[in-house]
Amino acid sequence: MDIKEITSLYQTNKAQELKGRYITNSHIKPLLDSLDSSFEVSEIGTSVLEKPIWGIKFGTGKKRLLLWSQMHGNESTTTKALFDFINTLKHPDHVLDYLKEACTFYIIPILNPDGAAAYTRLNAVDVDLNRDAQTLSQPESKVLRAAYNNFKPDYCFNLHGQRTIFSAGNTNKTATVSFLSPAQDDNRSITASRKIGMDIIAEMNTTLQALIPNHVGRYDDSFNINCVGDSFQSFNVPTILFEAGHYANDYDRELTRFYIYAAYLSAFNYIAKNEITGNKYNDYFKIPENDKCFYDIIIRDVNIGTDENPEIFDIGILYVEKLIKNKIEFFPKIESISILNKFHGHKEVKANSMRALGAYGQKLSIGLENDFVTIGGTEFLLKL
Repeated sequence: MDIKEITSLYQTNKAQELKGRYITNSHIKPLLDSLDSSFEVSEIGTSVLEKPIWGIKFGTGKKRLLLWSQMHGNESTTTKALFDFINTLKHPDHVLDYLKEACTFYIIPILNPDGAAAYTRLNAVDVDLNRDAQTLSQPESKVLRAAYNNFKPDYCFNLHGQRTIFSAGNTNKTATVSFLSPAQDDNRSITASRKIGMDIIAEMNTTLQALIPNHVGRYDDSFNINCVGDSFQSFNVPTILFEAGHYANDYDRELTRFYIYAAYLSAFNYIAKNEITGNKYNDYFKIPENDKCFYDIIIRDVNIGTDENPEIFDIGILYVEKLIKNKIEFFPKIESISILNKFHGHKEVKANSMRALGAYGQKLSIGLENDFVTIGGTEFLLKL
């Protein structure tokens, strides 16, 4: 699709009610209630804490797409972009009506509502749902498997978010969007199913390179049958993993939200208009594998010793995300004190070999949380 068209559609149809990182059932319920009868909304199960899990089915086409988001409760960017996409198709006689004519969509916007409410990766009994694909020990896992079995998708979209540490290869470019066509056996065989997923990812990458050149990554494809994507791929259904990552100073992931939306439209348009054969699968391998080359903040050339016995190192800081009064706040925490020449900071501070102290004059150490540090008598704010 044309980039200008995608941008215009997003600006017109963005679900303005959804903002920031904290997205829960209470946020999406009014949006579900506003959908007309062409969208079949139903409660398809409940969570450990008996919160509803909703499914949205729409479209009349033969190509069947199953999408689920917030399997990890604190990974909400793809959920926001799903509602932007749904908004785009709400209007009759829309320019994208052909998507509903060619495809039938089944969307589970929040699979893990307990984790979403608590802003945790895990569910209410501390189980990672993405490691529960075989045992199906959790009610949320059973809901997803039932949806898969009943809907019988031709394509699966497994939608996630990733931390700020990831880079697109060993570079200073963040992995703003990452993809994976999961393995379906221990040998990581390039099967027909995987090729189709790779083909679709290559198409999305083409679109994203026009928007965020060199900011797309590819995940390692080590096989784990306990992961949902690997399991569904093993059923010979092309499955695509999305990871919404970091861009610029976008800690609320509002810029990334647009790039995920663009990837959705690119994939759905490609599927609707083509019989995907996997012929473009080789282009998938041109996407660099994700690396971990970033800290949120790096303070360069810090003297953590004394004036008489200087010890010059770099300090790597990562934000800890905490839910405070229904809002996500970011607290800086020291993760590394070492030479970080091979790493990049989303923000960098030059200490010029001066001493640095914590907010209360204490020596800086790994694990310490500080809103600011003092370098040579000057305070530097670290907290967002």
